[in-house]
Amino acid sequence: MRNLDKYKGIIPAFYACYDDEGNISPDRVRELTRYFIDKGVKGLYVNGSSGECIYQSVEDKKIVLENVMQEAKGKLTIIAHVACNNTADSRELAAHAESLGVDAIAAIPPIYFRLPEYAIAEYWNDISDAAPNTDFVIYNIPQLAGVALTPALFEEMRKNPRVIGVKNSSMPVQDIQIFKQNAGEDYIIFNGPDEQYISGRLIGAEAGIGGTYGAMPDLFLKMEEHFTNGNLEEARNIQYDINSIIYKMVSGHGNMYGVIKAILRENEGIDIGSVRKPLPALIESDEAIVKEAAAMIREAREKYID
Repeated sequence: MRNLDKYKGIIPAFYACYDDEGNISPDRVRELTRYFIDKGVKGLYVNGSSGECIYQSVEDKKIVLENVMQEAKGKLTIIAHVACNNTADSRELAAHAESLGVDAIAAIPPIYFRLPEYAIAEYWNDISDAAPNTDFVIYNIPQLAGVALTPALFEEMRKNPRVIGVKNSSMPVQDIQIFKQNAGEDYIIFNGPDEQYISGRLIGAEAGIGGTYGAMPDLFLKMEEHFTNGNLEEARNIQYDINSIIYKMVSGHGNMYGVIKAILRENEGIDIGSVRKPLPALIESDEAIVKEAAAMIREAREKYID
């Protein structure tokens, strides 16, 4: 049985860090990494959806991961998302991630063309083969990728000894149950949708990877603490407040990650730039939403933590 403890806990999805010209900023990547280390999270999921991965070049992703690892190696569990929309670039990133000593790599399925399951399995296995000494996590996000991880495809992928589990971002919480029951204790299922964190944990997820964790990691850590200690009512209360914050963050004209980055400036004094086009940047009317969401986070901290 594999030791999966290093993956169990709160793992924020790392945000893209840009300079004022919209290029990857190594200094800001390192600053954000130190912020997460100071907050006490379990690990980081780098270059995934929250990292605006589909709008970045192979070189951009390498720069991000290299600078994260400079700060985090030995301090946090690092899962590097390496999928590109072609196998060669994905394999290059997988090999690069292994050379840096990440704990695991992860990949969504190829997007745009609807490939048969055997082709998706070959794609994932080809990526995994480029990092032969590194764990592999399947990223299931059908609402964006356009293809879902089925029990049959998951069964096929479990023939690969490097596959350790699934980052499940599909909305039906039942999917977590299905993957957990099918795979057993030797695999880990990560809850993806932040709005259902405790629901995912109750039904079988042992950890969480989420795109809103970064704006309020201490709230997710406290929710996990209450869940682990059996204080389900307190965990649910925090989940309700977190969800209200999330609903506020997605209510603007600009992209949610633009709102989150502005919240980090407001609450933490961290500037990691804006978002990369075609993601819409914030407009003036979004400033009130940022202020309100930031205040909601501070109020929740006072209620549950301070």
